[in-house]
Amino acid sequence: MHDSAAEKKRKTWYRCSMSVLLAAALLLSGCTGGGGVLSGPVRETDSKGREGSALKIVTTIFPQYDFVRQIAGERVSLQMLLKPGEETHSYEPTPRDIIAIQNADLFIYVGGENDAWVEDILDAPEMKQVRRLRLVDCTALLKEEHVEGMRHKGQLCPGTEEEEEENDEHVWTSPKNAMEITKRIGEELSALDPEGREEYKANLDAYLEELAALDRQFREITQKAAARGQDLLLFGDRFPFRYLAQEYGLQYYAAFPGCAADTEPSAAMMAFLIRKAREEQIPVILKMELSSEQIARAVAEASGAEVRVLYSCHNLTAEQFEAGESYLSMMRKNAETLQAALGQ
Repeated sequence: MHDSAAEKKRKTWYRCSMSVLLAAALLLSGCTGGGGVLSGPVRETDSKGREGSALKIVTTIFPQYDFVRQIAGERVSLQMLLKPGEETHSYEPTPRDIIAIQNADLFIYVGGENDAWVEDILDAPEMKQVRRLRLVDCTALLKEEHVEGMRHKGQLCPGTEEEEEENDEHVWTSPKNAMEITKRIGEELSALDPEGREEYKANLDAYLEELAALDRQFREITQKAAARGQDLLLFGDRFPFRYLAQEYGLQYYAAFPGCAADTEPSAAMMAFLIRKAREEQIPVILKMELSSEQIARAVAEASGAEVRVLYSCHNLTAEQFEAGESYLSMMRKNAETLQAALGQ
């Protein structure tokens, strides 16, 4: 796909903005010192108070934050740039965020379309020394998919036209992929902190067992659904679950692809989703966390279904964060939601 003139102009403006932001961050770093970031608007954990000696790990969003938390325990100083409750696609870095990245022993981000700002920042000469890990490099990638009825760049996608698509970056939505990602994180932590290797390995092995159990739970649910010919999901929202659907053989209709910028519903798209919900007797219309339920609610009311959340785990609310919610706890809730959505 070729960018429109407007899109090229937007990207040029964005890169210029990132350059200005990086310059401001470097100036702030020189004035305040690297330690100032810990008092900034980021999440941190270091229960033993070892800021001077502990590895500084910085992540962009919740999945990799939680993966590090499970593997490293109390051995690292851990920061998440995205604040709980913030919508991932509207996040913009601050100068303090950039300082945090610059001072990190390891910076973990997703990679892909939504992390274009990260790549621009890491291209700066001042960032060459930053050790980084991209989730999209941890597992095989799938192309972003446009299915029948899905709105794409303001048009109703026919579902049959071949288009050059971006890679889907939501790799963590499959527990199988989460296992590969956590293994890579464990390797990075062990390389940076050889003294903690055994602790990291023990924590990783225990976590992998829990992820394997989660995978078995999803597989059991979806295999039962497939045996009954009832493996269709309907989303009145973005669809960042490409890897989950691919792994467990799920079919779906959705309003928008995973990283769609335009989420205004068209009349044609709404009519399509309502018709499919009625024809297929869909019991549950799904939506993501931290997003509007306008479309899902309208489809549900027109078809007699209920609305439920399927967690993409991009982020969580401040209340959920303080309550100790995790990737595992949200994915277990997803398993329960899938049972309802698949008529079990």
